[in-house]
Amino acid sequence: MLKGRESLIRLVGKRRRFLPSRHSLLSAPTQSSLNLGIDKNGKMVSIEDVEEEKSVVGFVDERVTCPVCGVKVSGQNNLINSHLDECLSRGTKRKLTQRTLLELNFCPESKIQTHSYDSEGLGNDLFPGAHDESPVQYVSWGFSNLRDESQSQVDSQSRDPINKDEINEVPDFDVTITQDDIYGVILETFIVGRRFGDETELYLGASIHLSRDPDNVKDPNAIKVIYSDSGCPKVLGFLPRKLAEYLSPLIDQYRLNFEGCLTSVPKHSIDVVPIQIVCHKTSDAKVNYDDEVFKSLWKNAQRVIESTKSCPPSAIKYQDNFCVVIREVLRSSSHLLTDDEKNFMDSFTSMSDDSQRLFVRLYTRKGPWFRLSAISYPEVLDPQQAVKELSATGYTSCFEITNEPSDDDIKEILNLLTVPELREILCILRQSCNRGMRKQDLITSLVSFYKDELCPLLPSMILHRTGSCVRISSNAESLIWRAERLFFLNGEQDLSAFLLVDLGIVKYPTYKCIVSQQIFSGRDDLLGYEEAIEVAQIIDEALDESNTGLVLKCIKIADSHISNNAVQSLTSELMAPFLSRFSAPFVYSKVVLLGISFLEREHRYNDAIYLLKRLLNCFGCDGRRGYWTLRLSIDLEHMGHLNESLSVAEIGLLDEWVRAGSRVALQRRVLRLGKPPRRWKIPSFSESVKRKIMEVHVQGRPLNSAIGMKSRFYGKDGEQCGVEQLALQYYAEEGGWQGVHTESGIWLTIFGLLMWDIIFSDVPNVFCTRFQTAPLDLDTDSFYLVRKSHTESHLQKIHDGMAEEILITSWELHEGTACRGVNWGRHSLAELRAAVTCIGGPCVAAFCRHLAQDYRSWSSGMPDLLLWRFQGKYRGEAKLVEVKGPRDRLSEQQRAWLLLLMDCGFNAEVCKVSPIV
Repeated sequence: MLKGRESLIRLVGKRRRFLPSRHSLLSAPTQSSLNLGIDKNGKMVSIEDVEEEKSVVGFVDERVTCPVCGVKVSGQNNLINSHLDECLSRGTKRKLTQRTLLELNFCPESKIQTHSYDSEGLGNDLFPGAHDESPVQYVSWGFSNLRDESQSQVDSQSRDPINKDEINEVPDFDVTITQDDIYGVILETFIVGRRFGDETELYLGASIHLSRDPDNVKDPNAIKVIYSDSGCPKVLGFLPRKLAEYLSPLIDQYRLNFEGCLTSVPKHSIDVVPIQIVCHKTSDAKVNYDDEVFKSLWKNAQRVIESTKSCPPSAIKYQDNFCVVIREVLRSSSHLLTDDEKNFMDSFTSMSDDSQRLFVRLYTRKGPWFRLSAISYPEVLDPQQAVKELSATGYTSCFEITNEPSDDDIKEILNLLTVPELREILCILRQSCNRGMRKQDLITSLVSFYKDELCPLLPSMILHRTGSCVRISSNAESLIWRAERLFFLNGEQDLSAFLLVDLGIVKYPTYKCIVSQQIFSGRDDLLGYEEAIEVAQIIDEALDESNTGLVLKCIKIADSHISNNAVQSLTSELMAPFLSRFSAPFVYSKVVLLGISFLEREHRYNDAIYLLKRLLNCFGCDGRRGYWTLRLSIDLEHMGHLNESLSVAEIGLLDEWVRAGSRVALQRRVLRLGKPPRRWKIPSFSESVKRKIMEVHVQGRPLNSAIGMKSRFYGKDGEQCGVEQLALQYYAEEGGWQGVHTESGIWLTIFGLLMWDIIFSDVPNVFCTRFQTAPLDLDTDSFYLVRKSHTESHLQKIHDGMAEEILITSWELHEGTACRGVNWGRHSLAELRAAVTCIGGPCVAAFCRHLAQDYRSWSSGMPDLLLWRFQGKYRGEAKLVEVKGPRDRLSEQQRAWLLLLMDCGFNAEVCKVSPIV
């Protein structure tokens, strides 16, 4: 994959179906000095390199079909190979489908405590009636959920006892509750967070009983549903969290016992399981029927059950989640929206439930067009009436033939037709169609007829077969996309983030959102940012389609938008530096960086050099300057400009933003290029860079030795293994070392656990949404500078030997909670404790300090193996090892890490594995 492509994909996120500025962006002349184009042979050239400017056009050569992704690509050999490389390296990634997102059933809403405080300190609810004019808003986000009782235990005593003042919806206590109102009364509910699959046979009427799970790490109120009929009791799942909130104290404090049965067997393993439960009287029950707390709990439990009968829980939840996004954006970002946009979004909450649910369903589907006759959802009672209301309010539009649909509309709606229907239309047009033709080929044929005006009746022929068709309107799609972006502040998260929380798959940390500065100061900043993301999406699509002409156009557009004036605004004193990622220049810099990688692959080094100089001139304070400087020096060497390449490397070493691997790489370039007669003086860093890193050589019996394949060997036990596993076996035999193959994983986990309180401390403007796993400034210098006193005090405790205690406490308090870099499932607490104990406090503190000061530069490239061995009960030693196969060599980032670790007092070395001769 091209350098910068993965980062750009994360920035774009889910691609937009409608790009409002696409036509104006691509048709407007650009002010870039970069003159690139494609000649008639499909070769990328500079305009001045061709005799006639008219020869610079788009692709004109024969196009072939990619066997991996099926798109049409240029027939030029170099472009085919490049496209295949990208397709094969991209791989596949499972995504949440429409069914996964909206039809999975889960427990009711998370516990979210939301408060804002005005200047007088008065609390207000975050969503309804919040004071928008309040300069500072404090929001405490707390997620709790149930899912997996196998999570590590938490102290059950930490749960608060029932407080009658905190109980919601307290019923009328004049109502009398008797035994007949409790015992024998059937309560209908369902199972969520199912723990079984297709191998567990369910049958109608199967007996179940409820069991408390007070040590559940994600919800101390959790109630397990136990399969009573099986030989050994099996956990089928849990009761919905909202219901468990009221039933758990009834079981704990009043000793009520619940049993029941399955009332339906679902067709799919992911569906909810309807059950009935009945409360049975037991000898140890401690019920005072006049107890107000008891009556409140029982009535609220009944109300929860009644509220889920009218509509499936999943339907209620996704609708509520969507409305939360709309309300929060209208509350916190109203200054970025016009009055018409605010009225349009606000109208959604006043629409009928059917219309709201249908819109969310359609918005989260691929589309863009849908047959009205095929729209059927159990929670949408009247789809046709819902479509009418959505169309009347402008949220959807219908397919019309009166306005002569565009070619794109025709192509999109043709996708609704089946292959037999497409063939039928071609037969009516008296066109031959091979039985083996794919659907897309049939669509292409019909679109070409429509373009050539050979079939003006095609829209009516389509509509005759599809019936009424509907799609999300471009206005609604643009505004909802904007709302999601403002709500989540990234392109990777969408409504599925709510789902993951509600299912208990993801638990976000608890922190305060202290908002004193708007991310976008005005509407123009937001629109510029959105337009830049459009350019990023266009170049991403163009790379997928191998459309080199469009790639070059996007590079020129991005180049034209990068200027000193635009970037100076990023470093203004009024804006926090870490908020610059939400600016148009930052996005365009990513597009330019991807363009540089593209140009370098095509050996257009002159143009890559021009763009690298532009980036370095325009972004004076940026952690990426090290990589840009290194690439500029390398490309200049490619062009034969050795003196300039050396000068660039030397100047780069004076730049405080050039760090870690990039700095080591530039130092090594200076030493290599700066030999007499170019340079006579030996640089001061020469001895440091040339330091000898200890090497250990291990021989193994190779399984394969093909170039381009990962080396495989036979291990000591005769089993096949990689070079890292072979090295672990060697160290276990030679020195009794224990250890793990981890690379950066265990180190980032240790950092996250040890520094948890620092990472999620109360700092203004770094937490703006409830779905963050790290503060916004973690990748910047401000993370350490803003928290310096608190961080140094904490690091002193680690230095003095408290690392293991802090680690255990953090693990027990936060296990299962999402935190950037922390992988709960990969390493056990015992492994982490052994590692920090054997490494020692001073080394652990030095490591954490470097990550805190520059997380972006040092969060990758760590050694492959972390080894330890004990010397007594509480003392030990550790070793860090970078493992290299027969054809591998150290990267500059790995070399930088090894040198840094040696400076910090670590025992570090390189293990080179070679085949037995």
